[in-house]
Amino acid sequence: MAQRRFHYELAFEHYLRANAIPYVAVDEAKRALHGKDLRVTLKSFDFVVYSKAANNLLVDVKGRKHSGKTGKSLQNWVTQDDLDALGQWAKIFGGGFEPAFVFMFWCEAEPPDSLFQEMFEFGEKWYAVLAIRLSDYVGHQRRRSARWGTVSIPAKAFHAAALPLKELL
Repeated sequence: MAQRRFHYELAFEHYLRANAIPYVAVDEAKRALHGKDLRVTLKSFDFVVYSKAANNLLVDVKGRKHSGKTGKSLQNWVTQDDLDALGQWAKIFGGGFEPAFVFMFWCEAEPPDSLFQEMFEFGEKWYAVLAIRLSDYVGHQRRRSARWGTVSIPAKAFHAAALPLKELL
């Protein structure tokens, strides 16, 4: 098992185990070398999640806190490097593997059922899980911050494209 530093990743791994979803955790400590000269490093993703009915997923977990004060507006920003690296990994793995972001929303209290379809408690915290295919994310992305190299997608597009993880599997 790869060493997990963040509670979001620990919670996601708990979710996978609790739902008997097969996976392999990627060791973040080892950056992959990529390219002909093997001097280019490629940002790691977090999990390979296996599916019986659909493509296997190359998952990059993104943890966000949801206070409940922002209503249905969910933070979904990622870095351009996240997008580029996940796209490269999809090319390396080839057919049968699809890149996706899994947004783990840490909620201070149990959120209303109308906001999330997949919720669970882990480590005395509530989490909600939403997944979005890289292709759907890229199709709607907008620059959030040039300085930080971040992008996001509009709330309406995120709500339309993000799904409970089980639906992608």
